[in-house]
Amino acid sequence: MEARCCSCCKKAFHLRTQCPKQKYCSKRACQRERKKIWQRNKLKSDPAYRENQRDSQQRWRASHPFYHHDYRLKHPDYVARNREQQRRRDQVSRLAKMDASIGESSIPSGRYKLTPVHTSDLANMDAWMVNISVVSTGCALAP
Repeated sequence: MEARCCSCCKKAFHLRTQCPKQKYCSKRACQRERKKIWQRNKLKSDPAYRENQRDSQQRWRASHPFYHHDYRLKHPDYVARNREQQRRRDQVSRLAKMDASIGESSIPSGRYKLTPVHTSDLANMDAWMVNISVVSTGCALAP
């Protein structure tokens, strides 16, 4: 029997003759890691599998509507830890939320040019940082 080094735990294991390409030993943690890697690659490469997984998750959430609410009630330590981590994240980074508002705008109505500012410290991937430059301050035809 051929011996090989496990890709997960790095310990030697005996290769099964039925699986000549075997890279992981039979330990539960190593098999879990193997499956996790397989699934990540499958989600990237197979649109039908990705759609099936999404649909399956949606069905599960629809049939268990109070799961997250009940979990938080049963695990107060989790809730406290999550709140503390969020407070730390809020202090460290500037938040970019699409529905955030600071009240009345100090920018008068007019025509402006928006120029993208490239930055990597935004918390929200669909937020834009821009410089605003005045093009015109108002309509000359306005009464």
